[in-house]
Amino acid sequence: MLNRKQLTKEQALQKAKHYCGYQERSHTDVKEKLYSYGLYKQQVEELLSQLIEENYLNEERYAIQFAGGHFRMKQWGRVKIKYELKQKRVSEYCIKKAMKEIDEEDYLKTLQKLAEKKWAAVNGEGVNHYVKLSKTTDYLLQKGYEPDLIKQAIAGIPKKEE
Repeated sequence: MLNRKQLTKEQALQKAKHYCGYQERSHTDVKEKLYSYGLYKQQVEELLSQLIEENYLNEERYAIQFAGGHFRMKQWGRVKIKYELKQKRVSEYCIKKAMKEIDEEDYLKTLQKLAEKKWAAVNGEGVNHYVKLSKTTDYLLQKGYEPDLIKQAIAGIPKKEE
């Protein structure tokens, strides 16, 4: 074990409040942080309950903020956002609620913009329509967009004679 000074329960609570106050956190992130302070399971559970009661920790608020932020800033699709929230052990209810917060029109516009940008960027020797199709599709899948929406977005790209 690391030679780290163990914090008292009160010190850990203050640090956790600051940690949660700085930015929304998942229950999993906070739990790991509390364990890193050298606390025992019982203390961690008590502090988690206290943080939830005092509204420092709110899974629904976290999920909505995470989904919105990753969609707007990183332009992730729903598939990737859901996957990441599941990795953080966010409840299915909160994930569904967060997905509803992503505006459908903005989502489709963003997907279309990403598809057009990638399509235009795929150039070079031996690049034909099928290579462009493949590379653009792979890129959008990796960003977390749904395959049927990707097909529609690529079909909507104005194609120049290649």
